[in-house]
Amino acid sequence: MSSKEYHHPDVPDSPTHDSDSDLELDLQELDPVTSTRTPALSGTRRDRNTREERRGGHIPLRNLRMGGLRGLGKRNRGYGDLGRNRDTDSEDLQGLLHDGPALDGANRHSAGSFNSVDDDAPLLSGSRQQRRTSIEALNRVTGLGSHLRLPSFLSGVAEPQQQSGDAEVEEEEHDPASSRTISVGATQSARFPPNAVSNAKYTPWSFLPRTLYNEFSFFFNMYFLLVALSQVVPALRIGYLSTYIVPLVFVLSITLGKEAIDDISRRKRDSEANSEGYTVLCFDQPGLGNSERYHAKKLKSKENSKVQRKSLVEPDRLSDIQEEEDSAENHGRGGPTSTIKEVIRKSRDLKVGDVLKLGKDQRVPADVVILKSYSNESIAVPSGAEFHAEPETENLLVDPISDPAIDQRAATLTDSHESTSELGNTPSADGGGVGEAFIRTDQLDGETDWKLRLGSPLTQSLDSCEFVRLRVVAGKPDKKVNEFIGTVELLQKRTPGYDQYLSKASPLRNNVGRDSPPKQSNSAPLTIDNTAWANTVLASNCTTLAVIVYTGPQTRSALSTSASRSKTGLLEYEINSLTKILCALTATLSIVLVVLEGIEHVEGVKWYLKIMRFLVLFSTIVPISLRVNLDMGKSIYSRFIQRDQGIEGAVVRTSTIPEELGRIEYLLTDKTGTLTQNEMEMKKIHVGTVSYANEAMDEVASYIKQGYSIPVSADDSQPLTLITPSSTFVASTTVTATRTRREIGSRVRDVVLALALCHNVTPTFEEENGQTITSYQASSPDEIAIVKWTEAVGLRLTHRDRKGMTLQSVDTGRIIVRVRILEVFPFTSDGKRMGIIVQFLDGSETSTSTSIEAGEIWFYQKGADTVMTTIVAANDWLDEETANMAREGLRTLVVGRKRLSVQQYREFSTSYNQASVAINGRDAGMARTISHYLEHDLELLGVTGVEDKLQRDVKPSLELLRNAGIKIWMLTGDKVETARCVAVSAKLVARGQYIHTVAKLKRKDEAQDHLDFLRSKTDGCLLIDGESLSLFLTHFRTEFISLAVLLPAVVACRCSPTQKADIAKLIREYTKKRVCCIGDGGNDVSMIQAADVGVGIVGKEGRQASLAADFSIEQFCHLTKLLVWHGRNSYKRSAKLAQFVIHRGLIISVCQTMYSIAIKFEPEGLYKDWLMVGYATVYTMAPVFSLVLDKDVDENVANLYPELYKELTSGSSLSYRTFFVWVFVSIYQGGMIQGLSQILTSVEQVDFPKMVAVSFTVLVLNELCMVAFEITTWHPMMVVSLVGTLLLYLGSIPFLGGYFDLDFVLSVGFVWRVAAISAISLIPPYAGKLIRRTMKPPSYRKVQGI
Repeated sequence: MSSKEYHHPDVPDSPTHDSDSDLELDLQELDPVTSTRTPALSGTRRDRNTREERRGGHIPLRNLRMGGLRGLGKRNRGYGDLGRNRDTDSEDLQGLLHDGPALDGANRHSAGSFNSVDDDAPLLSGSRQQRRTSIEALNRVTGLGSHLRLPSFLSGVAEPQQQSGDAEVEEEEHDPASSRTISVGATQSARFPPNAVSNAKYTPWSFLPRTLYNEFSFFFNMYFLLVALSQVVPALRIGYLSTYIVPLVFVLSITLGKEAIDDISRRKRDSEANSEGYTVLCFDQPGLGNSERYHAKKLKSKENSKVQRKSLVEPDRLSDIQEEEDSAENHGRGGPTSTIKEVIRKSRDLKVGDVLKLGKDQRVPADVVILKSYSNESIAVPSGAEFHAEPETENLLVDPISDPAIDQRAATLTDSHESTSELGNTPSADGGGVGEAFIRTDQLDGETDWKLRLGSPLTQSLDSCEFVRLRVVAGKPDKKVNEFIGTVELLQKRTPGYDQYLSKASPLRNNVGRDSPPKQSNSAPLTIDNTAWANTVLASNCTTLAVIVYTGPQTRSALSTSASRSKTGLLEYEINSLTKILCALTATLSIVLVVLEGIEHVEGVKWYLKIMRFLVLFSTIVPISLRVNLDMGKSIYSRFIQRDQGIEGAVVRTSTIPEELGRIEYLLTDKTGTLTQNEMEMKKIHVGTVSYANEAMDEVASYIKQGYSIPVSADDSQPLTLITPSSTFVASTTVTATRTRREIGSRVRDVVLALALCHNVTPTFEEENGQTITSYQASSPDEIAIVKWTEAVGLRLTHRDRKGMTLQSVDTGRIIVRVRILEVFPFTSDGKRMGIIVQFLDGSETSTSTSIEAGEIWFYQKGADTVMTTIVAANDWLDEETANMAREGLRTLVVGRKRLSVQQYREFSTSYNQASVAINGRDAGMARTISHYLEHDLELLGVTGVEDKLQRDVKPSLELLRNAGIKIWMLTGDKVETARCVAVSAKLVARGQYIHTVAKLKRKDEAQDHLDFLRSKTDGCLLIDGESLSLFLTHFRTEFISLAVLLPAVVACRCSPTQKADIAKLIREYTKKRVCCIGDGGNDVSMIQAADVGVGIVGKEGRQASLAADFSIEQFCHLTKLLVWHGRNSYKRSAKLAQFVIHRGLIISVCQTMYSIAIKFEPEGLYKDWLMVGYATVYTMAPVFSLVLDKDVDENVANLYPELYKELTSGSSLSYRTFFVWVFVSIYQGGMIQGLSQILTSVEQVDFPKMVAVSFTVLVLNELCMVAFEITTWHPMMVVSLVGTLLLYLGSIPFLGGYFDLDFVLSVGFVWRVAAISAISLIPPYAGKLIRRTMKPPSYRKVQGI
């Protein structure tokens, strides 16, 4: 949307700040029909008229009205009463047109009255007539004022007003689908969302509804709710109501409590992130000016106010005119518009329009537009009003890009914005003040290269005190991190004599001084190069002033992040399915028993009531304690993870899914910061006949020391001697060296010099503890690594600006190379190379000499081997060496050079300049010129190999995970070449494995060809970029994913955060397998939340991924222990625990069935009240729950045989097969226990207590023995729980006289019956288990004996 629609010069841009701005007159009451259009129309007319009409100082409506009221004899009227009786009084207009009491005609000629008419009459009427200065004109307007209330746009409040202090204000909610206009440093008219980060799943209002819905969406919870509710009906009640209600409430309380604790901890972590402090510039009114003197004078005693005001205003009127004329002549170089103070605000308190002051390595808290950057080396950090003292701001609207030194490149500035040499990284180096800053975006888009960001020329050269005159128009919030369109507009400066109490956002203030039109356009476009998005980090050693344009949920990173969702483990769904089977079994059993009884139907008892009572009796088949045990087990697993010393710093943020860690089949990992440290290191250099790496780098340093030894002149008057590529200075130690060694030394010196010059790196210097620390900044960390390496071997870059570079000998500390930069050709993803033309100075030139003939001219170029092979001269070693380095996972760069004669350079320069100003085909024309004149027959100097340092133990970790059957996908926002190198170096791709690359795919037929090829090559690795991936997912979604999931490895580059999340969802939906996503940056949050299990790594730059993840770790290598050890144990333990709890409930239901059959199918309870509750709790719970401590193998074996993990993905630990095995065991044991108890005693009412005593005792002993049979590795707590429970049961028997026959319990008959029945129920299942283990031993048994 055009900025003109938002920025008519006189339309109010921001509400006033006055605490009494509600006194302004209401336009709606005056003319409700046209009120919405009047301000804009009026502004248009005023723009044409008032430039010539308006002269002098302007006095605000509020001040004038109050002055009029004071003079009208209403001194006893309070400030709050001023708005009353406005419809009947003429005070408002009299206050506008009079400075004092009701004056006669002569008094109306006072300067104050004159001023007010000139200011406000055109605003009121929009008339095109020339200014009237006669008494009749004034009387006519005064008469009009006695009948009308003036509209509020006279006071500059067409937009909703905001008031300072504690005054309440109604703000209009900003429509996020529309563009926004932002008043810099002022309160905004619209309300924008707060700048708060939130990873919480629930709000206080949504917690209960959402958690209860999630709980009762599981069948068995709903089942128990219905069973509990059925006990309210007297006809269905069996035993105590609390027997069924309490367990359900207990289960829900534990689950809801865990969710609440998890969410509260998320909120605490969010609060920490939102409390980070940032420096904000606050803009206040200037100190002491004419306006302040004028306002102060009004506060004098009122007795002599008439005479004093008149004598005061007249001189002020003249001074205002003089100052306005001076201001117009000097382009607004009067007093500053505002003064600045710095305050620290928390991240959550930042608002749209705030101006942030950011320093090196500081995270950007919101989406901002950069206004100004200045180097910390060259400019002392300004504060307060000193901001306007910079030397660059002589002309507020000067365009720094039109500097004569780079005027020839101005046309191609946009295309070459990554070239730091062209623009210079130190704004003060040559007075240009371009305002450059580098940012790291790896937390946003995963790219490792630093991005160059620029302040707009309009704002970079502007005094910071004048920022309040800026208006920024930005588009609607968007998730596209690489696009932005906006404009910035500079409003005209007010006069110093203007009233300080007007809102600084008022148009009446901003429009003062528009008597003379501006000499330059007061608006400039904004692009992505002028922005820094939230979660990026300021990388360069500079101070950056930036205005916030998007906050909180409207930032790019937040829009690319999906909302948190409640995750449910696969085990939960499996148990839910088994519960349905058990419920069906319960219903079937109930119906069968009623049908069998139907022949002897008892009158008066309905058949359906009997079915319902049987359902309640058999409700233990679906054990409610299952959820309690599993949830408590999850807490234990989480505690194990967090207390493991081997993965120190691990945090479980979602404690409901630890078992999922044992079921992972696909691992989607980020690259930057996850697999790599994003720290580059120069590892290898090859110069044709010899290769240097590791300790051999010392030999390179010795060559540099010898080759750059300059003889010291005894005559100080001699100019400094400098080295050029053709210099013949040779150290004495090389004279005796062999010819081959001299040649190698020469090649090494040439390639090191080339690497020291062919880059876009700028050195920065900081003082720390009295020492000067040198650091480097550039868009690519590769270049920084190379420049650091050249320093390590003897050539240090000490100075760099747009015009030249200086190199220093590390050994001697002397300047030995100085070059003038003639052209720079920045690196692009299409060209894959960068070049530079430099002129060497030999020390004889003067510093001001710019002659092309003054020194040697050389063209240096470095780039990827794929493009440089055709550019350099023919050779027989380049392809082989680059292939060798690529196999090592090194990022290769080929370096070449070419000497240019003065004539060649002039021809090139002429042709290049012509191509750079062409309207059509500019880029292609420039590329053709470079290719024709420069890029052929380059002398090949060498090949460099740079390593992106991997995180600790990444290689063995990936290998172990692959052996565990996990397919690994690497999803990154970085370049294709970078991703390929890391995939190879991290051993994600096996040595010699074929890598099929799909990049820049635009046509469907080409995509189909790639799919056909992949079908025949399913053992290779797929390397695909985001553009091609988008094409596949749009047109060949199913075909692509069906092939991709078969591949052992997939690498996707240039992926947006949304694409990462889409891939995770697609794999989940298509394969129905468990997907784990791991990342460390804000750009990984969507992917982490879309996965079944999200793992976040605490990164260097931020904790967004860690906060949003289910599990947080500190190193990628910790993931192997998290999955292979803790994940495997959690799943196997929960599977065993679930089956035992089902067995425990099923066996007691079988006993109940046997008893019901024996008493002629009557729905009477066998174990009532305490026996039912005690059996499920104190008599069996501790031993069964102690299974969470069981482990089949120790940690070393689990790591040594990751194939053990692979078994779990089939779900064999808890399957329909194992479930039905346990069902048959339960039926057998329940049948034996109850059947034999009834046979050996009696079911008659007299012997009922004896039968219950025998069967219940055998039931408890049977469960304890079954737990002991299932334990693989004994833990002390297991022994304690088993022995303790047995003693507890025996000790409680004397208190069970209401259920047992205690005399019978003490007899020998009780003992032998219990022993016999127990043996019959336990021995067959245990014997079957031993036979099965012998015939077909499980895998863990196979490896235990090794």
